[in-house]
Amino acid sequence: MAILAALLAGLLFGLGLVVSAVVDPAKVLGFLDLAGDWDPSLALVMVGAIPVAALGFVLGRRRPRPLLAASFQPPTARALDSRLIRGAALCGAGWGLVGFCPGPALASLALGAWQSWVFAAAMLLGMAAHAVWNLRR
Repeated sequence: MAILAALLAGLLFGLGLVVSAVVDPAKVLGFLDLAGDWDPSLALVMVGAIPVAALGFVLGRRRPRPLLAASFQPPTARALDSRLIRGAALCGAGWGLVGFCPGPALASLALGAWQSWVFAAAMLLGMAAHAVWNLRR
């Protein structure tokens, strides 16, 4: 049941990314281009997501445990370390340079654009290189 719920949640999230046009690199780059021909429509998507997420947190706090798990497992790490900052900077740089970040890039694979396949391949290669780097450290 948990796997089915995860699949449905992922499909719903991917559909939301497609409907909101976050999977379109031109739309994302237009949103990030504050000094040029700025497209504020993605800001409305983000503003609309805030109350939905807030409602989820409020409802979740009222429950003794999740629907499909034995207990809540909040993150334990609270420190801003250099790995987190470098990873966030790398993700932001990729988003700003090509208009893709990991979630929308994976969702756009279903649309068949060759750019998303190139990005996903490069992302997987980078993840593999990072794993090898960590093993050697």
